[in-house]
Amino acid sequence: MKQDDNKKMLLMLAYLCVAKEAEASLERKVQILDRFGLSDAEIAHVCGSVTGSVRNARFSVKKRR
Repeated sequence: MKQDDNKKMLLMLAYLCVAKEAEASLERKVQILDRFGLSDAEIAHVCGSVTGSVRNARFSVKKRR
């Protein structure tokens, strides 16, 4: 399997993981998607958000820990 195909499957899996979390905050979605090792831009694409918001959410999550 090509690397591009692997990336596509990973993004599809990411969509499925947050589909059940439709009403969840962006911070919660970032927590879930961080486990996949996705970039800020990829998480933003999955969540329908902008990269800066994902970066801020990631910072907020780390700050609370």
